[in-house]
Amino acid sequence: MRIEDAPKEAAAMAAPPVEMPRPEIEERAARDASGWPMLGLSLLLVLLGAAAILVGVAVGGAAVVVAGIVLGSLIVIAGLVVMAGLTPVAPGEARVLQMLGRYTGTVRTDGLRWVNPITERKRISTRIRNHETGLAKVNDLDGNPIEISAVVVWQVEDTARAVFQVDDFVEFVAFQTEAAVRHIAGSYPYDSHERLSLRDNADEITAQLSEELSLRVSSAGVRIIESRITRLAYAPEIAQAMLRRQQAGAVVAARQRIVEGAVGMVQLALDRLDEENVVELDEERKAAMVSNLLVVLCADRDAQPVVNTGSLYQ
Repeated sequence: MRIEDAPKEAAAMAAPPVEMPRPEIEERAARDASGWPMLGLSLLLVLLGAAAILVGVAVGGAAVVVAGIVLGSLIVIAGLVVMAGLTPVAPGEARVLQMLGRYTGTVRTDGLRWVNPITERKRISTRIRNHETGLAKVNDLDGNPIEISAVVVWQVEDTARAVFQVDDFVEFVAFQTEAAVRHIAGSYPYDSHERLSLRDNADEITAQLSEELSLRVSSAGVRIIESRITRLAYAPEIAQAMLRRQQAGAVVAARQRIVEGAVGMVQLALDRLDEENVVELDEERKAAMVSNLLVVLCADRDAQPVVNTGSLYQ
């Protein structure tokens, strides 16, 4: 199989896309306003209410006192209600608003904001996060036990889905990441020169991992920025045997390369001798020369010269 056919093989080996439930809700902007004018209004109402109470008590008379206290209390309560709508939003955070069990929108503008005072506001971090899986022991495509772990960089993209589609989106990302890593590890061999492998095609494998993770966590409003395999090794019980196999393969590949080079050098030597008429060699002498050159070029140790004082036939 050619190397350029590897992406086609990867597509053929990959499992069908993960079918997650279709999201029933999407993020939308909430109705909010700047909190500073509303803070000033709430403080003004509280002060007016307190002043009304004091004036009613100072003027005297039961009816005036009662009226002042009632009016002042209502104004103070109105000021406190307005103040209850003040919501500070830090950079890298969002507030998901819910009123009487109904999603009413998300506030992403940082600073002091004002929203409906009776809404429930849940803080959601939209910062970029890292998640590293534990060391998982799985079998690769060839059935060999391997140890693998990965790190995933992710971010909340849709706060409404993150809050309402799953119970805990952080835990959801953790479980789905481990499931995707195990699935990818079992879909490819650890080492192979004829097809995509976990060790030799890290970029293609991590791209496949990111794609599968995106499909798994999209319904929770999470965006996968990057994923990388951080540890990949054979399990301890077969590590020594696999190391010997890799060493043997490397020795065979090196020997093959040496033989190919030696044959080319011998051919070049014979051609040069023939072109320059240095010496005329019959087939038997050519065979002897080829044998000697191959021994010299392919040997692990330096050749020991032998001086021949006779001829080839004596």
